[in-house]
Amino acid sequence: MVWLILAVLASVVVFGPSLWVRHVMARHGDHRPDLPGTGGELARHLLDRFNLESVGVAATDGPDCYDPASRIVRLKHEHHDRRTITAIAVAAHEVGHALQHADNYPPFLRRAGIVRSAQIVDTLGSGLLFTLSLVGGAVSSPRMIVLGVVAVVLMGLARVAASVANLPTEHDASFGRALPILTRDAYLGSEDLKAVRMVLRAAAYTYVAQALAQLINLFRFLRR
Repeated sequence: MVWLILAVLASVVVFGPSLWVRHVMARHGDHRPDLPGTGGELARHLLDRFNLESVGVAATDGPDCYDPASRIVRLKHEHHDRRTITAIAVAAHEVGHALQHADNYPPFLRRAGIVRSAQIVDTLGSGLLFTLSLVGGAVSSPRMIVLGVVAVVLMGLARVAASVANLPTEHDASFGRALPILTRDAYLGSEDLKAVRMVLRAAAYTYVAQALAQLINLFRFLRR
């Protein structure tokens, strides 16, 4: 019974923020012709304003992100092309990452290194597990079993580290850069700023949920 309760609580913690952020973004995703521009136009304006003309802005079919390798702010079509509060919040947030990159913001640089290391560990661990599965009967060897367990634990720890490394970087992009810029320079009215703050807060909780999900997955494996 206790484990059932813990499982329900874990599900709420992990999936609740994702459902909430979808609700919040949809709630503030209505077209607003009174807004000064689309998400893509705001991103371009802010980048030019902070002398980041070399950073591009592009619509994408993938997730919203700032690509440090190509130095491009990528926005979903509904955020790049539409005038909505959600589009404004997302665009300002991704520009925040570009500003971090330009400023050599330490957590941003550390995150990049940790994510690369996690990807290497994940690739090597997956390759090792695949090799062990091909060995077949040899996997029954205690040494092989231990090797497989170590590989999975290291992969889990790497994923947790990458998720945790996201938190300070994402928080600063939203509340240390995007929101102060929109507030200080009066891009939006007070009511719209409240809505932007809500969107940014909801998005931030998804990163916390991702980190918790990785911790829970690792704990479940260790328990087994």
